[in-house]
Amino acid sequence: MIPNPAIEAFKGAIGAEKVWGQILIQPSQPGFTIRHVADRLVPAEQLKSIGLSDARKLAMFTATGQFRPLRVAPDLAGGWLLNCADLGDFWRALQEFYPGSVPDWFGLRNGVAPTHYREFTARQSGMYRITQLLTDAQAANVTRATCHPRFCLKQRLWTVPGLDADSSASKSEIPCLEPCAVLLELARKASRIEQEEKLTVQFSRSELESFLAAAEIAANSGLAGEKTGNIGASANPRRLQLLIEKFKDEIGPADRSPVES
Repeated sequence: MIPNPAIEAFKGAIGAEKVWGQILIQPSQPGFTIRHVADRLVPAEQLKSIGLSDARKLAMFTATGQFRPLRVAPDLAGGWLLNCADLGDFWRALQEFYPGSVPDWFGLRNGVAPTHYREFTARQSGMYRITQLLTDAQAANVTRATCHPRFCLKQRLWTVPGLDADSSASKSEIPCLEPCAVLLELARKASRIEQEEKLTVQFSRSELESFLAAAEIAANSGLAGEKTGNIGASANPRRLQLLIEKFKDEIGPADRSPVES
């Protein structure tokens, strides 16, 4: 195996065990075992033994068979156990579950700096150049919607004016060093929405509370029925979350009934 300083350093940081996104890593002899963190207390003999080829399919689809466009989404299926015989298998398994996560972790520890939202969008051209037109407040709403814990477990370390980076406690230890393609697409859609002709619609406070509560339920439960990667759909969960982020300040946290996330 060609020397891989990233996985060598990651191995040294595991200790007795390590939670990485939704997987639990535990050293074994001679390699490592990986399982869903929700199965921490389940006896190994009660879990389905899988191989690396199975790990790829597991990482690509939810328990109900829906494609997972974002590997760091909190919808990884459980009920399995993967034995990695050596460091090479361990590396390949991590690349299946969370591609690029270990190199990003290693880079961050060795001086790689997260990218700022404005720095990232300034590099965009073509149909994504429009993302530069969002105000700081609009860009922050897009970021909150895209990176909400119900959609992504990465710890967002890049920033946008008015919005601090995530804490590892609120997400995971997997670092996010720059905006992803999903955020870029939602930012593009949000920019187009801001250019649309505005309607004059009047809501009472109670009506707006009900409207936002319904949007939260749909975004959180999957009742909208839209795939998370289909940003063009009006009922897309991230589109609904963007709506929530845009109008929630009109009510204020003290007046809203909490919805379980």
